Amino acid sequence: MNILVCIKQVPDTTEIKIDPVTNTLIRSGVPSIVNPYDAYALEAAVRLKEEHGGCITVLSMGPEQAGAALRNCLAVGADKAFLLSDRAFSGSDTLATSFILSESVRYLESKIGIFSLILCGRQAIDGDTAQVGPEMAEHLERSQLTCAFDLSLEHGGVVAKRENEDGYDRIFCDLPAVVTVIRISGEVRLPSVRSRMAANKAVIETISAESLRIDTLRCGLKGSPTRVKKTFTPVRTKTGVIIHGTNAETAAKKLAVFLDSEKLI
Repeated sequence: MNILVCIKQVPDTTEIKIDPVTNTLIRSGVPSIVNPYDAYALEAAVRLKEEHGGCITVLSMGPEQAGAALRNCLAVGADKAFLLSDRAFSGSDTLATSFILSESVRYLESKIGIFSLILCGRQAIDGDTAQVGPEMAEHLERSQLTCAFDLSLEHGGVVAKRENEDGYDRIFCDLPAVVTVIRISGEVRLPSVRSRMAANKAVIETISAESLRIDTLRCGLKGSPTRVKKTFTPVRTKTGVIIHGTNAETAAKKLAVFLDSEKLI
């Protein structure tokens, strides 16, 4: 089975910095990790590979430093890694990002064959939109499953569990398909020292806009219909009233008087 996992490198910090001119995230100098939902997607892919065989390719879009996240993916079971990096891609919103990724899928499939399964994390923790995976499926005109966990291959397709209020549903989808993963049962594996050393020696091919022969007007800020107009840290205020009384009955009476004066009862 030929599996593609799309991953994103995200800041490993709550101190997010925003460019005041472009209103985009400043990633330089900020510690980064593989987006946790994408790590779940990769773990699901590795488990499918262990059971059914095949090849796992990981793809990420970002600056050169995103190569570190791809090497981490190679260290835990991916076989090939590609980095989408070009100044033309900078500032892409979800629509532009999904377009670039879908064009990259077509580019890679022309070289290494059709991907039976494309896995993405449900959402990135630095954006929380959960839009890129479904938008990729639309661009590629492929079936899609969202918010899945515990994937399995059955009857020539993929079966995913999806939680509901009473338990979970088992949903079947024909291949090829795009699936977004919310979590997996069990723990995500960690790389060994040996696998890390091997990943550090691996060659990661960088794919540019020129390589894709892509319409750059559909990329970056030019191709993004949404804009971040303002960013700010919410102001947190703590207000409260402490009612002191010699006993519960006295305190309760004071509380009732206070609530009545504030027209809350």
